[in-house]
Amino acid sequence: MNMDEKIKRINELYHKSKAEGLTEEEKAEQAQLRKDYVASIRGNLRSQLESMTIQYEDGSREKVSDRRRRVEGEKRLEEIEEQKEN
Repeated sequence: MNMDEKIKRINELYHKSKAEGLTEEEKAEQAQLRKDYVASIRGNLRSQLESMTIQYEDGSREKVSDRRRRVEGEKRLEEIEEQKEN
């Protein structure tokens, strides 16, 4: 089932739930379809972000993915230093 078909089915189940309610199987299907949809959106966004670069005023460039890893690493170091102080 491609994404267009999944979205169509999500909408069908939504309208049915408002009109007459859903069976337990349909509720489970709806939940799974929504989960798949959200995962697809997140994957697409992550893919777009991975291909972007940031250009700083000095002309240097950094991939968004590299920057995220660098920032997360800096945060971890700060947390470790805070734990050592306490």
